[in-house]
Amino acid sequence: MSHSRKYRIDKVVYPIQKFIENEKAGGLVLGISVIIALVLANSPWAHDYHYFLEHRFGFQFDGKTYLEYNLHHWINDGLMAVFFFVVGLELKREIVAGELSDPRKALLPIIAAIGGMLVPAAIYFAFNPAGETQRGWGIPMATDIAFALGVLYLLGKRVPLALKVFLTALAIVDDLGAVLVIAFFYTSDISALNLLLGFGFLFIMYMGNKMGIRSILFYAIFGIGGVWTAFLLSGVHATISAVLAAFTIPANVRLSENDYILKIRNYLTLFKEADVNNKMPTLTNQQLHILDEVKNNTDKAIPPLQILERSMHPMVTFIIIPIFALANAGVSVLDIDLKQIFTANVALGVALGLLIGKTVGIFLFTWLCVKLRIAPFPKGMNLKNLLGLGLLGSIGFTMSLFVTQLAFSHEEYKMQAKIGIFAASIIGGALGYSVLKNQDKEEGKN
Repeated sequence: MSHSRKYRIDKVVYPIQKFIENEKAGGLVLGISVIIALVLANSPWAHDYHYFLEHRFGFQFDGKTYLEYNLHHWINDGLMAVFFFVVGLELKREIVAGELSDPRKALLPIIAAIGGMLVPAAIYFAFNPAGETQRGWGIPMATDIAFALGVLYLLGKRVPLALKVFLTALAIVDDLGAVLVIAFFYTSDISALNLLLGFGFLFIMYMGNKMGIRSILFYAIFGIGGVWTAFLLSGVHATISAVLAAFTIPANVRLSENDYILKIRNYLTLFKEADVNNKMPTLTNQQLHILDEVKNNTDKAIPPLQILERSMHPMVTFIIIPIFALANAGVSVLDIDLKQIFTANVALGVALGLLIGKTVGIFLFTWLCVKLRIAPFPKGMNLKNLLGLGLLGSIGFTMSLFVTQLAFSHEEYKMQAKIGIFAASIIGGALGYSVLKNQDKEEGKN
């Protein structure tokens, strides 16, 4: 058989693959998307930018239109449902076999995340105790995991692996908290019939899991055509359906690791023997059959949950989140009246809630947990890099922008919230990076 060759297309594809696999890439693409949205909103094309997002789409049947929403709504309720589905897959994986599966290891990031949600909400409430602005208390509770980890990974190997694991676990618990907040506090009038239908489809998916159905198509049909559509029409935010659907995806394997190794070794031997008299660049029928068996057994050895998570993660990171940022991060700086910003305390509540609330909440709750000997610090973590992680936790872009759209109908309040999110995220990210980088230098001197 001929040896593998490198083709010209590899010179194009390989760098793209390496970029996608890079931990910093997601945060970088998201940052570029935010900048583009801000440029468009403050350019001569600002009107076209906003008008484009108001185009309406729907489905027509027998002269009637169904599910007709504008593009902005489709992005926030449709594309973001895919984002939340992947969040749900990550949550289930972490609970089944990840950082949240060991109660003692999971306790510290869980407590840190709780502190990072309660303190920001309390600070926002202090500035906005009543009226429509009060609804924004959920905005500073969220951490943008892509941005936060992107900043952390900029420091490379100088940051202990334990810090990256801790921040990831914290952000995942944070996402779960945001999902619960959206489910219980940011829903419109509820249609009991559609909600019941949604849970009926969820039950079918759950039973499919228990019966051993591993077909991704099965879960896609009932998840999108059933659960997501029913929740969209029910008044409960459609993204909640995505998280619930994710928890019905099988996380088990049909073929154990040891059995898989034995089978693959056997197939490799057969494949090698089948190649003895083959002088052509193509494969023999026997070889094709062997490779089909290898593929079938490989599929049995990988949980559908991980297949979906791995295949969907690049799409979410490099397509869905950037599109969401382009649609929601456009704030017209040219139209900002400084007096108008402070007519309400939304910007102040969001900015201080994220920057001060997140940092203090994560730091204080973690420190108390360690001090009271409820859980120990992970190896390599100390008070100074905990402070750095707390500051990175104040980066709230994606989820905070998402909650902003749910919290307010008043455009002025949305604009104020976005200004607060941008200010806190930029300052928190820069300070967090600086604290962690300076600590690395101090450790190098010692």
